[in-house]
Amino acid sequence: MKGNLVTFLRKDFRLCVSGKFFLLALGSLILYSSYINLVYVKLDQEIFPVYRYDPGKVQGECAAGVTDVGSLEELEAACEDGYSVGLHITGDPGSGRKPEIMMVSCGVESLDHIREAYARALLFPEDREDGPKRDSRDALGQAGIIGTNTREMKSRREITAEFLFFELAAVGFLGLASMLFKEKQMGVIRVHAVIPVSRVLFILSKLVLILLSDLLFAALLTVINLGMKEGLRVLPGVLMQAGILSLVMALIGFLCAVVLPDFKQFSLIYLVLAVFITTPVFLVVQTGVEMDWMRFHPMYHLFTAMKNAYFQISSAQGIYYGVCAAAVVLLFMAAQWGLDREMKKEG
Repeated sequence: MKGNLVTFLRKDFRLCVSGKFFLLALGSLILYSSYINLVYVKLDQEIFPVYRYDPGKVQGECAAGVTDVGSLEELEAACEDGYSVGLHITGDPGSGRKPEIMMVSCGVESLDHIREAYARALLFPEDREDGPKRDSRDALGQAGIIGTNTREMKSRREITAEFLFFELAAVGFLGLASMLFKEKQMGVIRVHAVIPVSRVLFILSKLVLILLSDLLFAALLTVINLGMKEGLRVLPGVLMQAGILSLVMALIGFLCAVVLPDFKQFSLIYLVLAVFITTPVFLVVQTGVEMDWMRFHPMYHLFTAMKNAYFQISSAQGIYYGVCAAAVVLLFMAAQWGLDREMKKEG
């Protein structure tokens, strides 16, 4: 059995090389890393733009991070994007009148509260210090420090997790399927249908090859973009989640490729996966849009576990890994059924 598996691995490895699978993976690694290090971390990532209209010059000089505007109309125009926050200063701060907060809701109530709190923190930075507070201002209190991530490191972890999830979900899905379609065209399935070969080893060799390449990709992407120290620290958890996602997507890709007759129908399935299954997960996680049904979405839990692994958050419980293991076993059985079905047609 060991010898047969090695033979299958050699055959599939040559197939990947001829199909430039590894070259495409290397290109993706270079592209993602270049974007993260040369573009993304250099972008202006100001949390929320804050604008102030203070006609009476009550507060004096503008605080850092706050932009003064010359009229109420200009303040309203600046806040129309649902992202910026406006502060209209009226009256004497000692009179008990609070500044008027102006903003267009982004659609998420919790995020609106965060925007307001951030604007007040910039307007009244002294409220974060110990000591008496003026009656006209809200006491912001002190936040306990629970992590040491800088804004840049936080951004690196988030974007790296997103790129890795996309690579494994989309490209991993296509990788194994492209190998199988090429074997169909070469008549390999027809040959295997008439000679005694193990269907399990036929599938297993492809899974092992895809899994190893995905784990290597995940390790390199993590270390390159987080740095050696932080990358090695999160690597065990990341590799665990990458392995689960790789196996699930590779088996789904194999099943679709072996059941569907041509690549056109497979492309339609891929479009459904990319647009209607994967995209909603990104929208919910990145924008905070609340969807009650999302907790039943399997890709949501896979993406959340991947992202939490980059922040070393142990959110995945035993039931999560149990469901993932059951899904891999069921998908493998379905892939084996699909291969038997195809070989019977070819034989």
